[in-house]
Amino acid sequence: MLAYGCSADFLDEYFRMAESTALESLKRFRRAVVNVFSEEYLCILNPEDILRLLKVAKKQGFPGMLGSLDCMHWTWKNCPTAYAGQYSGKEKEPTIILVAVASYNTWIWHVFFGLPGTLNNVNVLDQSPVFKKLQDGVGLAVNFKIGSNDYSMGYYLSDGIYPKWATLIQTINFPTTKKEKNFAKHQEAY
Repeated sequence: MLAYGCSADFLDEYFRMAESTALESLKRFRRAVVNVFSEEYLCILNPEDILRLLKVAKKQGFPGMLGSLDCMHWTWKNCPTAYAGQYSGKEKEPTIILVAVASYNTWIWHVFFGLPGTLNNVNVLDQSPVFKKLQDGVGLAVNFKIGSNDYSMGYYLSDGIYPKWATLIQTINFPTTKKEKNFAKHQEAY
């Protein structure tokens, strides 16, 4: 069901497996994934996690950086017709949006999934729990210094399609100077 996007009823006919058995198997698989991965991957950042992220980011030349942010649209092949309009955006087919923040070692510590494909990135970030907390002034406690400036809010690396917020550091699309080229190279490699 997960691999091919088929219904439990389809498995009944194709694999000669009862619908109830297929659904129970899916529930058990979900429980197993949660049991195995929840402690490390389905958790809220704790102070030690934040310190580890900040330490590595600083070493890489990005003091105060908490991770890289990106959104992707997943095609919803079996989208019910009633929802197709709500979930069909610029892709011209129904999609579901996944927002993720990943660290240097691809540890994905924030995932927000399920929004309709008709939303743009600003709408998506407005609904994301991490960015909602930032808007409410209760984001992750991060203090760092660059030059003589003190900062109390971390930031995320992103590409140019995101809004120009203080918490989003975007790449330079067409770097011309040596400094800009160096920044773009490191930002995109992170």
